[in-house]
Amino acid sequence: MDMSQYLGMFIEEARDHIQSLNDNMLKLEENPEDLQLINEIFRSAHTLKGMAGTMGFTNMQKLTHAMENVLAAARDGKLKVNSNIMDILFKTVDALEAYLDVIVATGTEGKEANLHLVNALNAILGKPAESVTVSSTSKPIKKYEYDEFVVRAIERAWSQGFNVYKFDVELDQNCLLKSARAYLVFRAVEEFGEIIHSKPSVQDIEDEKFDFEFSITVISKQPIEKIRERILSISEIREVKGLEIKSGEVSSAEEKEEIEEVQQETPVQETVKVVRQQKQETVQKTSKTVRVDIERLDVLMNLVSELIIIKSRIEGLAKKYNDRQYEESIEYLERITTSLHDAVMKVRMVPVERVFSRFPRMMRDLARELGKEFELVMSGEDTEVDRTIVDELGDPLIHLLRNAADHGIEDPDERVKTGKSRSGVIKLSAYHDGNNVVIEVEDDGKGIDLEKVKQKAIEKGLLKEDQIELSDQEIIDFLFMPSFSTKDKVTNLSGRGVGLDVVKTKIEQLGGMVEVKTQKGKGTKFIIRLPLTLAIIQALLVTVHDEIYAIPVASIREIVDVAKEDIKIVQKGKEIIMLRNQVIPIKHLHSIVGLEPVLDKKKFTVVIVRRGEKLTGIIVDRLLGQQDIVIKSLGKYLEGIRLISGATILGDGSVAMILDPNMLTV
Repeated sequence: MDMSQYLGMFIEEARDHIQSLNDNMLKLEENPEDLQLINEIFRSAHTLKGMAGTMGFTNMQKLTHAMENVLAAARDGKLKVNSNIMDILFKTVDALEAYLDVIVATGTEGKEANLHLVNALNAILGKPAESVTVSSTSKPIKKYEYDEFVVRAIERAWSQGFNVYKFDVELDQNCLLKSARAYLVFRAVEEFGEIIHSKPSVQDIEDEKFDFEFSITVISKQPIEKIRERILSISEIREVKGLEIKSGEVSSAEEKEEIEEVQQETPVQETVKVVRQQKQETVQKTSKTVRVDIERLDVLMNLVSELIIIKSRIEGLAKKYNDRQYEESIEYLERITTSLHDAVMKVRMVPVERVFSRFPRMMRDLARELGKEFELVMSGEDTEVDRTIVDELGDPLIHLLRNAADHGIEDPDERVKTGKSRSGVIKLSAYHDGNNVVIEVEDDGKGIDLEKVKQKAIEKGLLKEDQIELSDQEIIDFLFMPSFSTKDKVTNLSGRGVGLDVVKTKIEQLGGMVEVKTQKGKGTKFIIRLPLTLAIIQALLVTVHDEIYAIPVASIREIVDVAKEDIKIVQKGKEIIMLRNQVIPIKHLHSIVGLEPVLDKKKFTVVIVRRGEKLTGIIVDRLLGQQDIVIKSLGKYLEGIRLISGATILGDGSVAMILDPNMLTV
């Protein structure tokens, strides 16, 4: 029987069960004697085992079977859950997730049997370890040992079709600047892929704490020989040995200790607590849902978009006729179109819980890795946003949460010295604000040291020492620049200066913005503001000369008429206006888009746009009015123009460019 037709259903349901396992195991870690939770976890593992067996994924089935045996013993009171058992169970769920990633990418579960985990689970119950029979003619599998973070990165790379290589590089014995030569090797290799591990560490290589040899592990889709030749092209490189690491050849350093430690009766240690803020009365609803391919929803949204375009065109034609019945028909069409648009938008909306649910487990592991204690408080998980935005939110939020844990929250002893509780608090919240969704990541840590940021900017040549009159916001903006980091040492978590740069770039691609509020010694709050949808928005149409441009209404604060004499010129020829005792810089849209400004007017129309708390006035020729517009992609050739976020087709068939408010306020 061909089971491939059920693969899509298996993947979706397996993903749900794995997420359920993660969520319930986090709760079990807080309440290790809760039998109801143990039963829930057992049912998920049992269902997953049956599904895997039906699909023919035997390795996945064996692993869940071993997990199920441990849970059954805990359920029957024969086994007491401790922290070591929880660690094994979490690693088992990670392995199941890795199997699923491989299944999604290839349709098969791969050859990795995860025997070390099966043996560790069996050891909990005192069962003998399973083994793989190797014929005398076959060579034993060589194992490469990495920490758990790198192993997880390697497994994810395999699932996405990447190759993993290990290069042993030997420098010439006469090489004087070893760290400089190693830096050139790193730069050369990063042209072809990503370096995920080095031995010795990056910091030791920078400090020249190594002889003449070092090794790097690389993820790439390029041929191994091509990368090797590139390294050899660098002078003072004596030899380069390259090997491809295959599935099953990788183990984590912790594996050797797992079976020995698992029997020890260690109480469950709570380093991170997860709190979900909900309403007091929660009623469990029985949801009636059907799974719909996202591509079908995209087709439906495109058809509604075309309907809105033609509706705008008919409205334009209606103005030529003075017929009451015709106008009533147009008004009715508009109501139906608006209702249809709202209905389709609701279908595309999904709660941000889809993303938030990943983070409790991640923060638990992070707390252990950093040796810190903090509480993750989540609220507003039921806040809905467009599916396309939710799918892109994961990476920015991961960077912000890791940033809060690593840079923000202090060590427990340090917190006690400053009069704080040992355990910090990281808040992740979401809520609607008009036509926007706002997501906040807040911590009660040490806040951003603005003076340190300023000194780093001077060290990197981004700021001159005599430029001391900078606002707090201008100093904070340095943190979002590529390769900027306040960390003195590079670690697996931070120090490379890519985190906040990724956040800013991704959020602005989604048509949003990032604000930062910080207070030294009190904490930091990152505020992400995003549109509800990327498909249809309300925009103000304006003209400069004969060209029409659209400005998203969500980013407009107000529109004012300003007399010519009220426009003042300050340092370096910049123009400003005073509006209710507030200084607002102004720009001519003509100049921004490369046209000649019209200066011989007595009055100017100024559109005040905002980016967080920053305001900028944009001078335009005329206002055409507010309109629902459909955002169309610019395509490959124009996607690099940062001022323009997209285009739209107007009712008369002409094209108007949509301006990016983030670029207007720069």
